[in-house]
Amino acid sequence: MALPPGAADCHAHLIGDDFALWDGRVEDPPPGPLDAWVARYRAHLDRLGFQRGVVVHSILYGADNAITVQACRLLGPGFAGIGLITDDATGADLDALVAANIRGVRLNYVHGGVLSWAAMCRLAPALAERGLHVEMLAHSHLHLAEIAPQLARLPVDIVFDHCAWPDMAGLKDDPGQDALRRLLGAGRAWVKLSALYRFGGTADLLRALVAANPERCLWGSDWPHLMLNGVAMPDAGALLNDALAAIDPARHRAIFCDNPARLYGF
Repeated sequence: MALPPGAADCHAHLIGDDFALWDGRVEDPPPGPLDAWVARYRAHLDRLGFQRGVVVHSILYGADNAITVQACRLLGPGFAGIGLITDDATGADLDALVAANIRGVRLNYVHGGVLSWAAMCRLAPALAERGLHVEMLAHSHLHLAEIAPQLARLPVDIVFDHCAWPDMAGLKDDPGQDALRRLLGAGRAWVKLSALYRFGGTADLLRALVAANPERCLWGSDWPHLMLNGVAMPDAGALLNDALAAIDPARHRAIFCDNPARLYGF
């Protein structure tokens, strides 16, 4: 099944051994300079049928966004980045991100990171003023029920990675997924239908999130699949085909084209 024209892969990472790694990283990325990985990423997009993309800065490089800024520069129009900031980020720091084609900042509850929940809440108005959003990696069964009321009051858009990474064994009793669907339905959150291979996600999970609000769903390949932590390396084409089969074709244009265009300004 072909993608509609202008489709965007909304979650990928660019790496390169010509950029400094963070001392707190849990692993080293595969070798090769950034320009070689950019070429591989373009081949990945061409193979799957995407014309646009979002480069999410990897925690492997800490809060130095240089590699992601350069990747977006090399990729050109139709591409945007998600960066990392620390708790002490200033308005000037945020302005520099905007100038570098960074459209949001990531808050990582799963692998740990450099931005705390409290600081994100404090910085939310400044982010919103600049058109930046918050991309959040969290486990729905551990976090979302507790923080959903506060999320609903924040002035900034929140995008949940990887379906909010639920525990599939307890999905039916997960109040966090209920909270996520309520946030989606109220237009208070977005969700990336990505990385199901990391937690055993199913087509039913995708359909439930799309049903909550198809205008707030995105898709991403999670290429090149870093920090697998023992999970088998997936095939990106198979991941995409599974998503296309699970989602009503009438929703494909919204999820793969229109929603990314609205959120990332393509």
